[in-house]
Formats: sequence, C-alpha cells, structure tokens
Amino acid sequence: MATKTEDQAADTPATGTTADEGTTREETAAEEAAPEQADTGEAAAEEPEGHDEAPAGQDGPSGVGQGAGAVVAAALGLVSLTGGWIGTVASARESLIGQLQTSSSSSVATMVKEGYGDAWHANALWAGLFALLALVTGVVVLARPAFGAPGRPQAPWIKSVAWAGVALGVLGLLLAVLKYTDVLLGLPSA
Repeated sequence: MATKTEDQAADTPATGTTADEGTTREETAAEEAAPEQADTGEAAAEEPEGHDEAPAGQDGPSGVGQGAGAVVAAALGLVSLTGGWIGTVASARESLIGQLQTSSSSSVATMVKEGYGDAWHANALWAGLFALLALVTGVVVLARPAFGAPGRPQAPWIKSVAWAGVALGVLGLLLAVLKYTDVLLGLPSA
C-alpha cells in the first residue's frame, strides 16, 4: 500500500477516494487500525478474564497444609501416649478372647497371659502404630520446605508443633516397644 504525502492528500477529492488505488479513506483507516486491534485481541486471548495477579505478600502457598500436618502429628503423638479408643477396644477384645479360650481348669499363668497379657500387647501395638504415624507425619512436615518453593521459610509455629509431634512420636514408640516386650509393667509371674 502506498503512503500519501501531504501534497497528494490535498489533491485528493473530498469523496474519500485516492486516485492511485481507488480505495476510500475509511477503508485505509480501517486497514491501518486493524493491526492495532489484532494486537489487542491477541493480548486479551493470552490472558484469560478474571485472572489477576496474586495480592502482595501471597506469592505462594500459605502453609495451611503444613500447619494442619504439624497439628495432626502432635495429636497422634499424644494419642500414642494416652491411649486411644481403638487401642482400648482392641485391648478389651483380646481380653474377652483370652477369657473365652481359657477354662476354669487352666493354670493361673495361662489365664493371666490369655486374659491380660494379650490385651496389654494389643494396646501397646496400637499405641506404637499411632506413635509411628506421628513420627512420620512430623518428619514429612519438617522436610516439606526442602521440596517446596525455595526462599519460602516455614512459619516458626509450624516447626515447633511438628517437632513436638516428632518428640511425642519417638517417646510413644519407645514406650510402646517397652510395653510390648514386657520391660515396662510386665505381667506378674504366677
């Protein structure tokens, strides 16, 4: 497309046509504006509507999942130390099974082992399971920043609660092993 000089523009009749090309000024103006509109359309197509940048201070994840994991680790560690409902039910079940399997003519040692020893071990087993879950959850929460966004520090309270979960998990696991092996509060010999 040829461009007009000021002299040619002055010579052009007011009807809006050029002598060279036979096009109207409106068509020429529309052709010149079309690339600008295409650029605007492409930019609008690249960025979807409603997509705004994150507000200042919220560049990445907020750490809610890590905080929840830390609290869960601490709660599981506490359950491993105090005993949970499932451990109590398992203990009572083993005690009932032991009573059903022994007869009145069984020895006292057999009745103690079947009635109370197996129940004690079942309780220790469930406490150990909760302690192990607390330990693993706490370690995962503490290790998570190493696999996350670099430069994004973990909140201090999350670290503290996760370390509490790890400590309670280790303590609960130690006590569970001692209970299961009858080192801690073993059955009386009959």
